[in-house]
Amino acid sequence: MIGRGGHFLYGLPALALAVPTIPAHVLVPTFYAQSLGLGLTATGIAIFTARAIDVLTDPLIGHVSDRRGRRKPFIALGAIVAAAAMLAVFTPPEGVGALYLGLWYGLLYVGWSMVMVPYTAWGAELSDDYRGRSRIASWREGMGLIGIALAASLPAVLQQFGWTLAEAMRGTAVIAIALGAPALFLLLRYVPEAPRPVGVQAGNWRDAWRAVVANPPFRRLLGAWFINGVANGLPAALFPLFILNRLGATERQLGLVLLIYFAAALASLPLWLYLLRRIDKHRLWCLAMIVAILAFLLVPFLPFGAVTAFAAICIVTGFALGADLALPPAMQADVVDLDRLNHRAERAGLYFAFSSMSGKLSAALAVGVAFPVLAVLGFDLQASVVPATATGTGAFALAVIYAWVPCVFKAIAVMMMWRFPLDRQRHTSIARQLNPQQVRPAD
Repeated sequence: MIGRGGHFLYGLPALALAVPTIPAHVLVPTFYAQSLGLGLTATGIAIFTARAIDVLTDPLIGHVSDRRGRRKPFIALGAIVAAAAMLAVFTPPEGVGALYLGLWYGLLYVGWSMVMVPYTAWGAELSDDYRGRSRIASWREGMGLIGIALAASLPAVLQQFGWTLAEAMRGTAVIAIALGAPALFLLLRYVPEAPRPVGVQAGNWRDAWRAVVANPPFRRLLGAWFINGVANGLPAALFPLFILNRLGATERQLGLVLLIYFAAALASLPLWLYLLRRIDKHRLWCLAMIVAILAFLLVPFLPFGAVTAFAAICIVTGFALGADLALPPAMQADVVDLDRLNHRAERAGLYFAFSSMSGKLSAALAVGVAFPVLAVLGFDLQASVVPATATGTGAFALAVIYAWVPCVFKAIAVMMMWRFPLDRQRHTSIARQLNPQQVRPAD
């Protein structure tokens, strides 16, 4: 268990780690496809290939960190790799092609994996309390949302001083490194790694794989996490295209709406923690996804120029995003406890590696499918943005893929998680068996 100061130091690096996520997830695809002239299909294939290959490293990183019983060395090395690759992706030389994007984009995510897989597993080990884990996850995700909000505002702010989008992305990378270096130093220096219980080991790869696959609550949670990840990945990848080409917004309005969206997610975290006193995590997550569905259903009906109405919808979906970020990782930590009870093994790193794989595959699938499909359906990147082009067949396809397709995926995730078996009562029983002297009644 750690106090509030430990929560802060544990969550602080997430701020710096999140700063490049807006450029990496949202701006890089459109920047390479449109500004650098790679095109929708080549960009989509390069990003999908890079992230699909990257996911293979996650289980290896998770398992090795479990076996060594250490999280800190992987985080330190991964931060160096990610920083170098981020500079390459955000500051491409002239005449780059899909191979350059695929190689450096893949290396960027390998570095992030070396940081994030041990980092999130470490968070699961800092508390054994049902609600306490949500608090730790909320600190991490809350700091991450501050970083995302900073990243969302940076391009718009820098462009006000005459910077181009490419220069703003380069500046974002430098700021991320400047923030991340001291934050990671404080994390590695002052936050202790949780001691491994006596008699608990990671086991060999074959046994670990079998145990993870044979965990029914984990399979259900991972499936829902992946499906909801696709639902979130589609709007993230298509957001710039939608707001610029479908609604006719300016780049300044794009940055402002992104800031509103992530600020709403950050503001929602105390609400979700408060509601956890009365509602189990899985039901609360389902309710948040239902709210997002209801808001997304309205989006394709927005007329050209309705940026203010779209921003209002983003406030609602931003609140739902807060639950997406804080609740599944906390449920994952509970699933790890079930594995500890059944097998007396420490495999938090491997479990969170699979979750990382799920997130990367869902995001890669969103870009790798949505961009080529838009090209096939007639969406024209070079068309002038006027009401006529914003209401054509290609633009309507963009609106449907951006908003209605995610609703279908979220509805499937809700049906999967509504009767999730690892609720508050069952987890309290598991935690009591693992640590009879330390478990408090679930509050």
